[in-house]
Amino acid sequence: MKNKLLALVEQAAARKDPLKFEIGDQVEVHQRILEGQKERIQVFSGVVIAMRGDGMREMFTVRRIVQGEGVERVFPLHSPKIAKVEVKRTGRVRRAKLFYLRKRVGKATRLRERTVKGTGASVNGTSKKGKQQSAVATTETTGPKTSS
Repeated sequence: MKNKLLALVEQAAARKDPLKFEIGDQVEVHQRILEGQKERIQVFSGVVIAMRGDGMREMFTVRRIVQGEGVERVFPLHSPKIAKVEVKRTGRVRRAKLFYLRKRVGKATRLRERTVKGTGASVNGTSKKGKQQSAVATTETTGPKTSS
């Protein structure tokens, strides 16, 4: 149970548009950087390997490989410095924390694509071969069945 005043302050400062991504997703985090009087956007892309905390203290960890070296960065979910988070690819995982990816190298770090049940389409709307799928599944009809 939270303190009522603390909950009121957190609610006022929380992000109005919640970010929609899950653990295992390949994301691009667009962060606002202030250099003197200029503001620019810096993009950090990688795989979401962990989420922790709740409310205003919620954080997510993104990991990527830079010149053969693993780099992890922790971002506050409700920070005004985060402009947006783009999901580039969805990953199918069975763990809440993907720390085992730290020990893997190269192609072993790849995750399976998360797909919508019943269709071959992924969550992003592409099939396994990368072609766009329509929301309506097309069915082919064959000639009349003959009984013998």
